[in-house]
Order: sequence, then structure tokens, then C-alpha cells
Amino acid sequence: MKRLLLVLFLCACSPVAEYDYAEERAAMVQAIEEQVRLTSQWIDQPSLNPRVMKAMRTVPRHQFVPEEYRRLAYRNHPLPIGDKQTISQPYIVALMTHLAEPDPEAVVLEVGTGSGYQGAVLAHLAKQVYTIEIIPELGRQAAERLRRLGFDNIEVRIGDGYYGWEEHAPFDAIVVTAAPEQIPPKLIEQLKPGGVLVIPVGRDFQQLMQVRKGLEGEIETRRLIPVKFVPLTGEH
Repeated sequence: MKRLLLVLFLCACSPVAEYDYAEERAAMVQAIEEQVRLTSQWIDQPSLNPRVMKAMRTVPRHQFVPEEYRRLAYRNHPLPIGDKQTISQPYIVALMTHLAEPDPEAVVLEVGTGSGYQGAVLAHLAKQVYTIEIIPELGRQAAERLRRLGFDNIEVRIGDGYYGWEEHAPFDAIVVTAAPEQIPPKLIEQLKPGGVLVIPVGRDFQQLMQVRKGLEGEIETRRLIPVKFVPLTGEH
């Protein structure tokens, strides 16, 4: 009897491994790949960069959504994160990351931290990510979440991302996850020659755009698919 009680006690005290959602992540990646194929004529891409897809398979999206939505974390659609904000659809996160073209030495600016998920994906691919969130509570939560998950190459700032982050400019890539009515001039200024800006532009419904800055400062704009983002807010 004593031996049985000891076994029961040990079992009760043993730590239970957290469910890692590996199968759900794999299914999410398959859904992204299928949507890329379906939209390839608009995005002019038959597939996305393998490094991007590896990051999508790696980053634990369930850690970036409220507890009540964790069972839906790997569905290919956006989810609420509070303060009338959302975590973007995985396909859109993957596409925008691909379009930003971050390499292992890149310094990237993200405008609109939100939950921190897009920044975490970028951090798997770039040397350093600077991210700005205008809603203080969301920014603080994201910073704590990223710290807890071990992302030590992301710095979060509370502020108005419309004006960029001049102290760390120029940037190799800029990813904007909220929609202004026009491209913010400061972001173009803070983009390094040869760099890429990925941004949704428009009032009610937007067009996802890839803006490339040439080595002589010339700007080339490419319009992609229609998207729906929350508006970029601030004093502007």
C-alpha cells in the first residue's frame, strides 16, 4: 500500500508537458501553401520563401492569442486580441514577410506590434526587429510575451508608428500591419536604398503594396491583393 501511494504521489507531482500544437501548425502551413497557389496570379508567386515557411512552422501562434481563442490559433483567419485589434491571418503574415525579403543581417521596422506575432516571425529571419505599438496595453503585453518566449532580438516601443523610428533608421525592410490612407513619407525616408516597404493602403478596404527603394532613391511601387486591416491611428 505504501508503495502504491508513493507511485500515485510521484505521478501527481510530475510536470505535464504543454501541448505544442505541432500538428495544427503543420495544417496551418498547408493551408497557407494552398492559398498561395490559389492567389499566385495576383501575388505573382507560385510559392513563398522556404525560410518564411519554416518560421511559420516554428513560431507558436497559440501563445499570441487570448486563451479563449487558442483552439482556433492555427486556423487560417484573423482573431481578436483586444482593443478592437486582431492578429492577422497566417497567410497574410507569411505573404508580407516574404515580400519584405528579410535576410539574416537585416534590420527591420514593424509598425503595429499588436500581439507580437508578426514581429516574432520576422525575428526568426532578421538580425534585429524594432516594432512600434500605439496602444500602450497591447505594447506592454507584447513586450512581455516576446521576452517570455525568448525573442531577444526584438525591441518594442510605445508610440505612433506613422513617423517611424528615426534613431534606428535606415531599415532594410519595413512592415506595416495597420492601414494608412496613404504611404507615410517618413517611412520612405527611413527605408535604406535597396530596401522594401510592405504596407496595406486605403480607407475601408485596402491594397497590399510592396514599395522598393532603389539605390539612387527612386521608388518602385507594386500593387498586390485587396486586404482588410485595422486603420493606422495617431495624430496624423
